[in-house]
This record gives sequence, structure tokens and C-alpha cells, in this order.
Amino acid sequence: MKKFLSFIIVSVGILTIAPQRSEAIPAFARKYDMTCQTCHSPIPKLKPYGEEFMNNGYQIPDKEPPRFFRATGDDKLELMRELPLAVRIDGFAAYETNGASQFDLQAPFIAKLMSGGQIAKDVSYYFYFLMSEAGTIVGPEDAFLVFRDIFSTGIDISAGQFQVSDPLFKRELRLTREDYQIYKTSVGNSSASLTYDRGLMIGYTLPTNTNVLVEILNGNGIGPEGANGFLDNDNNKNFMLRLSQQVTKEIRVGVFGYSGKENKIGTTNRTSMWGPDVTVDIASFQLNAQYVHREDDNPQFRFTPGTVKLDGSFAELLYSPDGDKSDWYGILLYNWISSKTPGFNYRSMTISGDYMLARNFRLVGEYTYDIIAKANKLSAGFVCAF
Repeated sequence: MKKFLSFIIVSVGILTIAPQRSEAIPAFARKYDMTCQTCHSPIPKLKPYGEEFMNNGYQIPDKEPPRFFRATGDDKLELMRELPLAVRIDGFAAYETNGASQFDLQAPFIAKLMSGGQIAKDVSYYFYFLMSEAGTIVGPEDAFLVFRDIFSTGIDISAGQFQVSDPLFKRELRLTREDYQIYKTSVGNSSASLTYDRGLMIGYTLPTNTNVLVEILNGNGIGPEGANGFLDNDNNKNFMLRLSQQVTKEIRVGVFGYSGKENKIGTTNRTSMWGPDVTVDIASFQLNAQYVHREDDNPQFRFTPGTVKLDGSFAELLYSPDGDKSDWYGILLYNWISSKTPGFNYRSMTISGDYMLARNFRLVGEYTYDIIAKANKLSAGFVCAF
């Protein structure tokens, strides 16, 4: 009981602290002298304009600030006057009941250094360095180059490190602490997942306005390098195909398929994933939903294979009473994973209430109930970027 009272007292304290730099804005907003609300509502969730800006390689065509680049006298050199940098910091007070109750101060829980900008005509970059996550230095996660409209074909290519699930729903831009659990679920000793990997992302939009995207991946994440200095730990490449269609102004539907193969200790595991997704955006509500079916024929890499199958999904409902000008936001998130193999079953319900103290400073209050473990998770804190 004392821990729970402490949690309440500290949470109230965190939720009443004003930001030291509420007037500061991240790198892209500084570059174009525009509010964070132009691309985000609320931070870090992207609005359609933000999605378009990202897909344009983090630039606004024909509206680049003339003094943003140095006058070097060389038409083939576009050199930014200053390296654009931004910082994101998240901090929380958390209370969990899973076995023994635990009250924890988690500030900062996340601290990351971000940068992005134009290197050359139709060539941009983006990266962030995760300086701290739960007290651990992680290193670079997102780190890639974007090549737009290759040879005037309409094809865009991103090369580097990114999350495989980025074309579906971006984990880094979700509003809840509770994750999209099916995206980060790994199976046995398999390195394949829908989180970070190295590779190529190739996108094209058909005349029907259907977005087609292909990913070519190492398939072993972004951990330590493989043998002989290679970053891939085997000679295989994994592939993902994703199709997305805006059916009406309010409804977008998509589907993806993933196929991969891994070799370890003289054995092979084949992984396949597929599933549909949908976004419904009506008035003050937005619904995002994803289903994933996954099969691995030998995830333990044994000489006697054993297949593991699992199904998972999440549904996320966002309420913005005043649209993108809302100060208050409400979020519901439901996670579900099911498998006949023990250890994968998971169900949770999350409710979150957020308040924008400033456009770049969001206060967060969140409660998650783990339905299977019958455990409670509460947190209150802040997300800010400057």
C-alpha cells in the first residue's frame, strides 16, 4: 500500500512539472520554421502531411530554405550550414503488480539523439542514437539513406537499418508504453522478427494509387556482426512484400507477406508471416488494427524439426476530441497472441490519457492489465522532444 501511495504522489509531481524548454522544437521544425503540429498530432504520431514529408525524404520539394545550405560555388554540393540535431526524452513513474509489487522511478527511461536532412538532390538521411533505454546504452537503431524517384522512375529506395514493420504501423511512433506485442515477438532461437533489421526498402505507387513495397533483409536483426566481419550471419536473405490501398478517404487497407530462411549449427529454419491491416479514420476517432500469422518449421535449430505456429493481433483506438488541435487524447490498445506452443500466449488491455502541455511536451497516464498473468501496470510521466 505504501508503494502504491508513493506512486500516486510521485506521479502527480511528474504530471505537474512544466518543461524547461517548451519553446524548443525538433530539427525539421527548426529548419522550416513551422510548428511540430504540422507533421505530428500528438507527438510522435504522424499526420498525413508528416507521412508525406517522410516519404519525400524529409524535405519539402521546391521549398527548401535558401540559406539552409552553404554557398560553396559547387553546383554538385549541397552542404547544410549546420548539422540538424534533436533530442527526445521520456520519463515515468511506474507501479507493477506481477508477483511482488514494484514501484519504480524511470526517468529518463528513453533518451535519444536524432538527426536527419538532405545530403544531395533527392538523397536524404535519418538516424537516431539511443543514448539510454531503461539505463542501457543501445546505440544506433534507425539509420538509413533515402533515395527518391530513382532515374525518374517513381521508385524510392531506403537503405540501412529500419524496422521491418515500419510500412505497417511504426512502433517508434506509437503513443502507448505498451508495445505492439506481435511485432516484437521472436520464436525460439530464430533471429527473424518484425523489429529492426538491415536491408533495402523499395517503394512504388501504381496508377491505381496502390502502394507497393518490397524489403530485402539480412534477417538477423542489428545485433553483433556475423562471422568474418559480415553483418549477416548466413548467406540467406529474407523478403517482405506489402500492398496498401486507400479505399475511401476514411479507410485504408493493406496486406503483407514475409518469407525467410536461417542457417545455424548445421540446421535450417524457414519462417513465414502474413497478415492484413486496416486504418479507419472517422471524425475524432482513428482505429488501427493488425493481424499476423507466423510459422517456423525449426526455430530451435534441432536435427529433428518441430514446427511452431502462432497468431497475433492488436487493435488501437485513438480519440482526439478536437482533431489535430486537441490538447487531450485518449487511447485504447488491445494485444492478443495465441499459440499451441507454450510461452507465447498473451492478452492485454491498455487505456491511456494524454495531455499536451506544449506541442513538443506530452504528459502521459497509462494503465495496462495483463489478462493472462492477472497483473497490473500503471505509469505516469512525459514524452518531450526539442
